Amino acid sequence: MNFLLRRLVHGGIVLLAMSLLVFAAVYAIGSPVDLLVDPNADATDRERVIRGLGLDRPLPLQYLLFLKGALSGNLGNSFIYGTPAIPLILSRLPATLELALSALAIAVLVGLPLGLYAGTKRNSASRLIEGFALLGFSLPTFWIGLMLILVFAVDLQWLPPGGRGPTYEVFGIELSCLSREGWRHLLLPATTLALFNIALLIRVTRSGVADALGRDYVRFARSRGLGPAHILGVHVLRNLMIPIITLLGLEFGSTVAFAVVTESVFGWPGMGKLLIDAVGTLDRPLIVAYLLLTTTLFVAVNLLIDVSYGLLDPRLRRESGDA
Repeated sequence: MNFLLRRLVHGGIVLLAMSLLVFAAVYAIGSPVDLLVDPNADATDRERVIRGLGLDRPLPLQYLLFLKGALSGNLGNSFIYGTPAIPLILSRLPATLELALSALAIAVLVGLPLGLYAGTKRNSASRLIEGFALLGFSLPTFWIGLMLILVFAVDLQWLPPGGRGPTYEVFGIELSCLSREGWRHLLLPATTLALFNIALLIRVTRSGVADALGRDYVRFARSRGLGPAHILGVHVLRNLMIPIITLLGLEFGSTVAFAVVTESVFGWPGMGKLLIDAVGTLDRPLIVAYLLLTTTLFVAVNLLIDVSYGLLDPRLRRESGDA
């Protein structure tokens, strides 16, 4: 319990610091009035818009009002859409989470077996896997997306070049992964977003397996007559779960962040595409709401990961109890 309380306090401090940094950075960039007001408008109309947006108040007061609204779940109305920023972001959240979680699932399904193979075998296939991992680190996301569209959508015409497939409502959440057509639209952007994580997972798993195979517990398991598959699947993989889960938790935030580029390339109607539109129009409430919401997701996921450590390693559970 003490461990959870400490992590919640740390998460609150992170969110408070992030709110200050985001507010200072966003409100220091340009003025949305120049985009919202007709250049031919007179000073009276301009002043009316400034007062309506609350931009006539001192910045410290604007931040305190912003913080008060954030604590009550109100970050103001979008300058462009005229609707509350948080509900607008939340309406796009399922599409982004669906894309990010699908990308992480593809990364685990592809990267983990390849990393296990590369860590246990030293042959041409393992070197090919390592070369693929190096390539995944090197290629930019937008280029990968464009090449996948060119090959699979334009040349082969196997998959659609963009957009989101038909959605079905589950507990009030719109999902497109419940139909074949939805997966056809999801596969290219999810693969684009997953490639970097596949490469990272291959490298981490390969080095972890290579290190674990030289440990005493593996030698002891071999002396008991256990087979390679049992040793790898039970003993080695269990000890790899903590660094792998840590990696996936840290990469969740990066995956959501990189989804901005992927959503723009594939026209995926998620939070990232909404953010690009908001940046182009200096829609401050929408930008701040997006950044704070993604930070909250990142903190929440890392809290879940910290809790899972105790389930995977009883020693950590005892240490946190002693603390």
